[in-house]
Amino acid sequence: MSFLTKEEIDSINFKFIGKEVKISKLAVFFNPEEIEIDDYSRIDPFCIISASNKGIRIGKYVHIAAYCSLQGNGKIELHDFSGLSSKVAIYASSDDYSGESLTNPCVPEHLKKVTSGDITIGRHVIIGFNTCIMPNVMLGDGSAVGAFSFVNRNIPKNVIASGVPAKIIKNRSEKLFELERELI
Repeated sequence: MSFLTKEEIDSINFKFIGKEVKISKLAVFFNPEEIEIDDYSRIDPFCIISASNKGIRIGKYVHIAAYCSLQGNGKIELHDFSGLSSKVAIYASSDDYSGESLTNPCVPEHLKKVTSGDITIGRHVIIGFNTCIMPNVMLGDGSAVGAFSFVNRNIPKNVIASGVPAKIIKNRSEKLFELERELI
């Protein structure tokens, strides 16, 4: 895999870049001046990360796998040690699908009804392949979301959730927080 050099990363003009950050040469960023990426995090190929003026914050030791998308008019935060499997989509904005308004970014704002809201991915959260996260959602520390899930409401800490819409399946071990202390 081919990553950007430190000089290439600096030329993008991110709001903040930590140490030993790895970014694929094939990742795309919109409004990088509103994007913060902390130490030891990695962004793989074909990711699209588009920040609003509310920003995107990526913590320490965060992995964003290939083909992920983070976008919308809310703030998006991925806390330390969180991870997104391939093709995870995080939408901090969504059109109204009721038929009461027009949809898509080509339509004038006054004819649309867009819902926007912040998204918080807690510490040690893992999100499975091809999962969709909608606006106004918080995933609690230590939670896990199974592949092919649709998350449109908060998920509490230390649980495993899966499905469409995602529902809690069982509790998740808290040992990962002990292992974190060994690392740092």
